[in-house]
Amino acid sequence: MKISLRTFVFIDALQPQLASYLATSSQGFLPIPGDACLWVEVAPGMAVHNLSDIALKKTNVRMGEQVVERSFGSMEIHYRNQSEVQAAGQVILQQLGTQEDARLRCKVAWNEIIRAITPDHATLINRQFRKGSMILPGKSMFILEVEPAGYIVYAANEAEKAAHVTLVDVKPFGTFGRLTMMGTEAEAEAAQRAAIGAIERLNQSATHH
Repeated sequence: MKISLRTFVFIDALQPQLASYLATSSQGFLPIPGDACLWVEVAPGMAVHNLSDIALKKTNVRMGEQVVERSFGSMEIHYRNQSEVQAAGQVILQQLGTQEDARLRCKVAWNEIIRAITPDHATLINRQFRKGSMILPGKSMFILEVEPAGYIVYAANEAEKAAHVTLVDVKPFGTFGRLTMMGTEAEAEAAQRAAIGAIERLNQSATHH
C-alpha cells in the first residue's frame, strides 16, 4: 500500500508558549521549551503506527502526540538534542523510501487579522478555546489556516520566535491546521509576517503540489 508523506517538518527549538500548549494536549511525554521537535503527517492514517514504532526503537526520542484518523495520521516526537530528532526523521524517511522534499507543499487557506476585537466576540472565542491564552477585547487577532494541517505548528513556532504575541489556539490535526494569536495591531502583524515567511521557506524545499 502506498504511503504518502503529507507533512514533515523539523522545529529546532520549541518556543515557551507553543511547548506549553502542546503539553496541555499531549497524550505521551510532555515537550518542554527548547526541545527540538519533528512533526510528521502521513496518509493513510494507520501508517503512522509503524513509523512511530521504528523511530522510538532506533533513537532516543520521546513521543508527545499521535493522532490516527482514517485519512491522515500525525505524530510529534521531541528530544533535547537536535541531532537525535533529525536521526529519527531520517529513520522515518528511510522506512517510507522517500526524501524530505517529497512532502506536500503548504497551502495557505486563510490569512487574516481582525483588529480591535469586541468584548462579545472575545467572549465567544474564549469559550471555544480552553488550552491557550484568552483573547482580550480591544486586541487584534491573527488567524491562519493551512493545508496540510501539521505545518501550522511550524508557523506558530516561528511567529512566537519573531513577535511578542500571545498564543490562543493551535489545531494541527485534520484536513486543515488552524492558528489563532493575539496582540496589539503591530504584534499581530509581526506574527503574520513571520508565519507566512516560515511557510514560504518550507515550500522552497518541497517538490509536490
